[in-house]
Amino acid sequence: MSTIRNLWANRLRTDFRAALAVLFLLALAPLVVTNSYTQGILVVSMYFAMLSLGWNLLAGFTGQFSLAPAAFAMLGAYTTALLAYHWKINLAIGIPAAIIATAVIGWALGRIVLRLKGPYLALTTLSFAEIARVVIGNSHEFTRGDQGLNVPTLMDSRLGYYYLFLAVLLAMLLGLYALMRSRAGRFLLAIRDDEIGAETRGINVVRYKTMAFALSCAICGLAGSLYGTFSQLVSPELGLVLQTGLVISMVVIGGIGTLTGPLIGALLVYVASEWLRDVGNIQMIVFAFAVIIFARFFRTGLWGLVTDRWSRAAGRKPEPQVAKKTAGDAR
Repeated sequence: MSTIRNLWANRLRTDFRAALAVLFLLALAPLVVTNSYTQGILVVSMYFAMLSLGWNLLAGFTGQFSLAPAAFAMLGAYTTALLAYHWKINLAIGIPAAIIATAVIGWALGRIVLRLKGPYLALTTLSFAEIARVVIGNSHEFTRGDQGLNVPTLMDSRLGYYYLFLAVLLAMLLGLYALMRSRAGRFLLAIRDDEIGAETRGINVVRYKTMAFALSCAICGLAGSLYGTFSQLVSPELGLVLQTGLVISMVVIGGIGTLTGPLIGALLVYVASEWLRDVGNIQMIVFAFAVIIFARFFRTGLWGLVTDRWSRAAGRKPEPQVAKKTAGDAR
């Protein structure tokens, strides 16, 4: 068991270092990419990277399939926007309020829905996402409906937002790495791989699943809040199921259950979506086809392909999925 644990720790460490390398390249990108429009595309791709990390915590590391990451981004954005619009509350308070609000809502929803599994959980979270979007869209007197709410800006320049999003993404990455190295992280992996086995070993499954759900929602809420200040407008479109589909495709293509996969998936998929913007709905067909191909033939995603090639080039066998063992090792 200690060997399995060491293998998982080594894989996680390599994954984390690769994710840091991606962020380092992003930090250097403005030296080459000086165009404001392109920098804006990279900022939005980092927003989707945050959503992807949040969704990956739930689906990739805990095994719970939610269809509400975009809805919680919308809730986080509206929390900050409503506080600023109606009560003139500073963003220094509004952004932390968005984190707390989405974490509390996520915890409450998690206590209700996380006893469900598979398609039942997915449909329940989808229903919640659509209800939240419809309620916000129809509350014209309070939220101004589809017209959206104006939000004050945090930064005077797009470059300032670029490095703000990069710093927040780094903080999220460090936090997730610390979580997955901890005992709680091993419990989440045990629940993902064998929920019944984890429960028989004495792990409080509902407690840890709810914790992961609340943390995932808080990450999405923070991302949505920051994005609202960047775009200076929030609307119910932030919570569209289409946005969640985009997040899922990013994680699947990049590599589910990893730290690096959601980053490279978000960057590649969003940049590709900008290139394909002129072709309309065809871009969704392209992404759907890509997800099917990766889910069927390349289940470890782009990052898995890279690590496999790396191992073969070094003369080693590709590392097994060492995390998929019994709950006993997590203890």
